[in-house]
Amino acid sequence: MSENGKPKFAMYWAASCGGCEIAVLNIGEKILDVDAAFDVAFWPVAMDAKYKDVEAMPDKSITLTLFNGSIRNDENEHIAKLLRQKSAILVAFGSCATEGCIPGMANFSNPKDVFDTVYDTVSTDNPDGIRPEYNWMTPEGLNINIPVFSQTIRTLDQVVDVDYFMPGCPPESHQIAAVVELVIKALNGEAELPPPGSVIGAGGSTVCDECGRERNIKKIKKFVRIHEVEEPDPDLCLLEQGILCNGPATRNGCGALCPGVGAACIGCYGPAEGVVDYGARLMTAVASVIDSRDPDEIEAILDGIPDPAGSFYRFSLAHSLLHASAPAWAGD
Repeated sequence: MSENGKPKFAMYWAASCGGCEIAVLNIGEKILDVDAAFDVAFWPVAMDAKYKDVEAMPDKSITLTLFNGSIRNDENEHIAKLLRQKSAILVAFGSCATEGCIPGMANFSNPKDVFDTVYDTVSTDNPDGIRPEYNWMTPEGLNINIPVFSQTIRTLDQVVDVDYFMPGCPPESHQIAAVVELVIKALNGEAELPPPGSVIGAGGSTVCDECGRERNIKKIKKFVRIHEVEEPDPDLCLLEQGILCNGPATRNGCGALCPGVGAACIGCYGPAEGVVDYGARLMTAVASVIDSRDPDEIEAILDGIPDPAGSFYRFSLAHSLLHASAPAWAGD
């Protein structure tokens, strides 16, 4: 508790795009309820904050922490462990924290390949081949240290114990508002929080179950990209039209927004309840609509899926059974 008697709230942005921070602001007037119910103790994007101030706080004195972003460097890891120590409730907030999300795709490469791409390709104006150094002494005698790049991207629960998981890229604003309201009610003794380890702010089924499109168990002979279809059927399942849609493997809760406007689900809410490996579950859904038993024809049909790794593990590679490529783990 703060000196004013309010419970403390914290939010941290690790390896992510920052969309989760914006999503919190998008809850609209509900943000006033957060301000009324909590004392914001640590939120670097919104207020001046120093790590030393958090380090000085008593353990478990922060009531609720929303941690968004995956763990890419030693600073992210340090703050994850620090906020775990200082927080009563730690929420893995958004796809990067829960599944690794787009940053996790870097696990297909080792750090050297990542740095080569960033600093030594035609898209970068770096004729002197300058690379960042973790320790640097300026001409004025100031020693500068930057965070050390980790061998692989990790999710929050691969580094610390997590109380709750809230998926989404970013989580939908109405879901955030509902979770905040639930926590406030729990603090006031008006509700109970779900068991630790639960997924909150999302459903327990799949996007298909809240999608209004018809499923006719139609078989297909080829996969196409959506812009290659002259007139997509507005009522028929996209997967049954040969358009790769991740709905069968993806947790619901978003309202099937993408399929609802004719765009394929890309899987940002992560694996549905009970799914161990997102990519493997999606592969079974894809296999179920292929109209062939001939190995060569099946291979030709699958060749129509662009970037299979990115399609099947776009949001979940870091938390999948694959985790990372062998070179990434070995540091080769």
